[in-house]
Amino acid sequence: MTKLNEIRDNDGARKGRMRVGRGIGSGKGKTAGRGQKGAKARSGVSINGFEGGQMPLHMRLPKRGFNNIFAKDYAEVNLGLVQKAIDAGKLDASAVIDQTALRAAGLGRGGKDGVRLLAKGELTTKVSFKIAGASKGATAAVEALGGSIELIIKVRAEKVKAEKAA
Repeated sequence: MTKLNEIRDNDGARKGRMRVGRGIGSGKGKTAGRGQKGAKARSGVSINGFEGGQMPLHMRLPKRGFNNIFAKDYAEVNLGLVQKAIDAGKLDASAVIDQTALRAAGLGRGGKDGVRLLAKGELTTKVSFKIAGASKGATAAVEALGGSIELIIKVRAEKVKAEKAA
């Protein structure tokens, strides 16, 4: 059995740093493995993707796709995970479950525009939600058990300012 004061890395597990430019006997003296002159021998050079003035490949390829700046960013929570949290005692099924309750239970992290409920998994408890969104399947599953989903419409701050000014 090894003692704490005898613990060390296996031989060859850590390789020492190569000290370049320290004399001809080291094998990495003078030019320090950089060859002779030119841009690559100088410091502070980044020529990744430079093709000698020719239009680089990454600029020749066509742009694809579209990023919608108005898309809503929801934290998605599945019904199965909600049921799991209720069974574990992390969520109180008798109270209204909202975004803060879901976050406290470790669900619905992220999502600037609130929480959206999705139908994956099975819900067996009657629950009422107050959240930003829900899929048709999730709404049907919750209402089939006698629960309810109240949707909150989150209004952007700029819109509120504009309405106050008018």
